[in-house]
Amino acid sequence: MAKPMLFMLTPWVEGNDQGPFYCPDCALVEGFFVYTPAVRDQVEIISVDFQRPRKKVVESLGMENQSCPVLVLEDGAKRPEGAKKSISTGRVFIDDPDLICRYLGERFKAILPHPRS
Repeated sequence: MAKPMLFMLTPWVEGNDQGPFYCPDCALVEGFFVYTPAVRDQVEIISVDFQRPRKKVVESLGMENQSCPVLVLEDGAKRPEGAKKSISTGRVFIDDPDLICRYLGERFKAILPHPRS
């Protein structure tokens, strides 16, 4: 894997015709890319459906790690603070939207989120 992979949810409608909905955490990461469009090109962004199982995420991180957004780091990448490691696949990932934005900002020397108090 040459780039980190970012799994993001597509908008969805629930079975009772409620919605459409979007994922607020995914929207936060999308907002980061609005401020730093050059970083978007450095990340492989993969859209996945809301319904589980999320096959592409499961292939990378196992059944136990299907939350989105989730950034899967490339093999050999330095494991940042707050990152997790999949028991099933051994892949390192970040599943917190604030940490995803901070990691991408630091890694690609781009804008950083203001620290929350």
